[in-house]
Amino acid sequence: MRERPPLASHRLSLPSICDICGKARSTRKHQACSRIRQQHKADEWAALMSEKAAAKAAKERRYAR
Repeated sequence: MRERPPLASHRLSLPSICDICGKARSTRKHQACSRIRQQHKADEWAALMSEKAAAKAAKERRYAR
């Protein structure tokens, strides 16, 4: 199972203003901000993926052998 769902399947809905530093994302590099955001979002991703795994496990199999 994947650790995270793919992000490239649809357009990313990122705001034009960085939520970490508060400056426009188009004016400079945001690698440090991205790293900080990933650390903050790691718990949210873990919760989301555990919910998806639980829903998949609880779902009835259609053609069980």
